[in-house]
Amino acid sequence: MRKWIRYSKTSILGLLGVMLLSSCDRSKYIVLDPKGPVAHEEMRLIIISTILCAVVIIPVLAIFVYIVVRYRNRPGNNAPYEPEWDDSKVLEVIWWGIPIVIVAILGFYTARTAIDVSKPPVKDVTPVVVQVTSLDWKWLFTYPGQKVATVNYAEIPAGVPIQFVLTADAPMNSFWVPQLAGQEYTMPGMAMGMWLQANKTGNYYGSGANFTGTGFAHMKFRVRAVSQADFNKWVARLRKNSPALTRDGYEDLVRPNTVKELSFSSYPEHLFEDIVNKNGGTYFHHQHHMGEDVPMQKTHTHP
Repeated sequence: MRKWIRYSKTSILGLLGVMLLSSCDRSKYIVLDPKGPVAHEEMRLIIISTILCAVVIIPVLAIFVYIVVRYRNRPGNNAPYEPEWDDSKVLEVIWWGIPIVIVAILGFYTARTAIDVSKPPVKDVTPVVVQVTSLDWKWLFTYPGQKVATVNYAEIPAGVPIQFVLTADAPMNSFWVPQLAGQEYTMPGMAMGMWLQANKTGNYYGSGANFTGTGFAHMKFRVRAVSQADFNKWVARLRKNSPALTRDGYEDLVRPNTVKELSFSSYPEHLFEDIVNKNGGTYFHHQHHMGEDVPMQKTHTHP
């Protein structure tokens, strides 16, 4: 028994040591390396959830070790024998009260974070809208304000709130840029919205987080955050040097295959709206005043 207890303690300490040492270099774990206000809010929620879980797990493990040691079968064990014991009001209050308090706290912070990240991170800056369409097995980004399009990469200005509007012209997927925001589903016939913002310039890893067939491993993209001046130059360069995306070109793009990064100087008018509508949805677009949800996309699907 003593050998088993020593083995358990060694295993637990070893596991904790590996976790602590592995988390020293946060750059290896981009989920824990937020680079924008939305990601920072979600990181705070992760920390709160971890602390609340630890409030449960650590005492349970401690009680487990205590019971194994205190009540193990050994000579001279003086643990009381109480065959008529049936309940304890104090213990019932503890094991019902603590979970209720933990769930209430976690629910409060989760709801508050969900509300906060559904709004523009900064309200005194005009946001940029990027429409995202997940395909087999690639990502199409269209910029309604700039009239350009890209495949498998997105260029955004740093320090500017970005509203991604998401749909799918293929099986549903999940849009994920770990350092800038959490996941949001892309679904046929729906236009889902999410806000994010990059605090600094740089390249950020993006990926599909939902299995969509044999090419799933290629559903990766990069988000490149640049200065506002460089973003304007990039738009001008695409308009001048890149080919246009036509309807026929889009039909070729929809076919299940993998492609490299592509850039287009323009794309068919109302392409994103037509993608949503053809998959059973109805797409609406209207502009709000700056500082509110600008712009908002509303959708509904037919039963």
